[in-house]
Amino acid sequence: MLAIVIVTYFSERVIGDCLRSLQDAGAGDARVLVVDNDSADGTIAAARAALPAVEVVPTGRNAGFAGGVNAGIAAASGCDVLVLNPDIRLAPGAITVLREALAEPGTGVAVPRLTAEDGTVHFSLRRRPTVLRALGEALLGGHRAGRVPALGELVVAADAYERPGTADWATGAAWLVSRACLDALGPLEERYFLYSEETEYMLRAGDHGFAVRYEPRARAVHLGGEQATSSRLWALATANRVRLHRERHGRARALAMRGAVLLNEAIRALTRPGRSGAKHRAALRALVRLPRWPEPPGAADPPGYVCFAAQDWWYHNRAHSDFQLMRAIAGRRKVLVVNSIGMRMPVPGTTTHVTRRVLRKLRSVAKFLRQPFPGFHVMSPLPLPFYGSPVLRRVSALLVRAQVRAVCLALGLRRPVMVVTVPTAWDVVRPMPRHALLYNRSDRHSAFPEADAAVIGAMENELLARADRVLYASRTLMAEERELTGERACFLDHGVDVDHFTRVADPPPDLAAVPGPRVGFFGALDEFVVDIGLLERLAAELPQASLVLIGDATAPMDRLTAHPNVRWFGFVPYERIPAYASGFDVAIMPWQDNAWIRHANPIKLKEYLALGLPVVSTDFPELARYRDRVRVAATPDAFVAAVKAALAEGGPRPAAELRASVLGMSWSSRADRLLELAEGER
Repeated sequence: MLAIVIVTYFSERVIGDCLRSLQDAGAGDARVLVVDNDSADGTIAAARAALPAVEVVPTGRNAGFAGGVNAGIAAASGCDVLVLNPDIRLAPGAITVLREALAEPGTGVAVPRLTAEDGTVHFSLRRRPTVLRALGEALLGGHRAGRVPALGELVVAADAYERPGTADWATGAAWLVSRACLDALGPLEERYFLYSEETEYMLRAGDHGFAVRYEPRARAVHLGGEQATSSRLWALATANRVRLHRERHGRARALAMRGAVLLNEAIRALTRPGRSGAKHRAALRALVRLPRWPEPPGAADPPGYVCFAAQDWWYHNRAHSDFQLMRAIAGRRKVLVVNSIGMRMPVPGTTTHVTRRVLRKLRSVAKFLRQPFPGFHVMSPLPLPFYGSPVLRRVSALLVRAQVRAVCLALGLRRPVMVVTVPTAWDVVRPMPRHALLYNRSDRHSAFPEADAAVIGAMENELLARADRVLYASRTLMAEERELTGERACFLDHGVDVDHFTRVADPPPDLAAVPGPRVGFFGALDEFVVDIGLLERLAAELPQASLVLIGDATAPMDRLTAHPNVRWFGFVPYERIPAYASGFDVAIMPWQDNAWIRHANPIKLKEYLALGLPVVSTDFPELARYRDRVRVAATPDAFVAAVKAALAEGGPRPAAELRASVLGMSWSSRADRLLELAEGER
């Protein structure tokens, strides 16, 4: 009998593909157990959607990897157990081959060949850890030391991964353990929490006469990568190497191992300055303190979150990613959203609607601090956005910082995670104590027409250099800035509130009174973003259709509303947007062709798809992944033609399929990923 045990923790993004790979891999009638470490995202729903027969074993807490595996083993009495990480994708026949390898005499553990998605082999085989090998790795580096068996723990010889063989131990992303081995060894050591538990178990298996057998015909893709980019996880893995040596060889030899590992991390911290050496500096701190065992989750209060938003909660569309992410996080952490402090003082003759902008900001400031939802606080500091003057810039930063600090003190936010979207917040947060700094790089704000490009650009560069993580919603922008951000860059796609964006049968009466068919748009009508000329042409060339526009406008609308078939509803509250959009026959995204749009990833697209609407859009890079669901037009002529085709034929796929394509893109899953990046959770 075989049981497959997969330990999950906020694994909604990856668990489905893992489970879907099992049957072709040779799972047969094996029991499949997902042991969940109290995930608060859609992990369980995603697992059941991918494999309805899956058995869910909840631990009720974050029990760590070993605790989760032990729970799975306990629930699979009498079975051999295949332990998988949720980011493993087994190749066809992999389980069958591993079971054959496990049947070899004397074998207790069988492991596959692991590769990256591009086929690059992972060096997953290891030699027994020794002080000499730790010193070799410190002085030569892991790969160079690995070429000499006495000096390196990592097996790097290419031919070792081409033929079957044995190893002292192997990375524990995928390993099949025999029932005889499980019965002889007992459970994994849970006190490590993460890392070294599989090392200890496989070394213990060797002590009991059970071999760890490598079988290259069994293949698996391992996504992985979090340890390499997370300072917290790197520090934990490094410290656990010393703990493992202490438990197996005593305090004296552990002291020598600690010195060797300290040397390794110190060399890397010195030779990799800046952010690239951050994980090594974190490891040094962990090795100096080195409590006997890692602190269990929950022993320390988790940090709160302070988000410097690019919008204002009280008058902008609340669908913006800042607000959606923070609302999702507020279910688990205390959150303070700081309304936009702006990028420039409105100037008559340059800025549109100056009086209205100033008045609405003053009304927002008058609210100061409110709590719209439990755990979710919003404050509107009084800013002085004179960023062109160095003196006034410092005065403004001091003023805003004093207000934010006072509110943080009142809310008990001592060392929060700072999430910065608007670059002018850099002056405010720079000296503030914090758990981590995340730059939510939603746009290149220095390209905004009203911004002082030099001043705002300098702030952006400071954030790109100093942030612990830089979060991108645009792959294009992330690629352009990769040299500045390196491994700190992370793609965090936008989500969608699928429950909110559900089609209703009857649109509001004022929309129902508009003759159909209706071509619709909702969102801010800003000339810098929306091609008003294209909208005007659409109205002129489709006189039989109504052009419905919903949203606040910073552009003059007279030229559009002069057309008899154009209906502009103005600002509509977020809560009512789905009802209005349900009355669209075709939804449009008529964007300008500029740098701002080329770096954009509109949330609106997913909202349209969640409503099952046929979508027509001008072209931009992030649209490449949606071309099977969206009609894309490269020219105004093509745009008009695409709208006509959508009115006549509907969407490229049925409405139900369009909606289903975004069901897994919840804001909750995006918030889970943000928590992982900010706090180093696994």
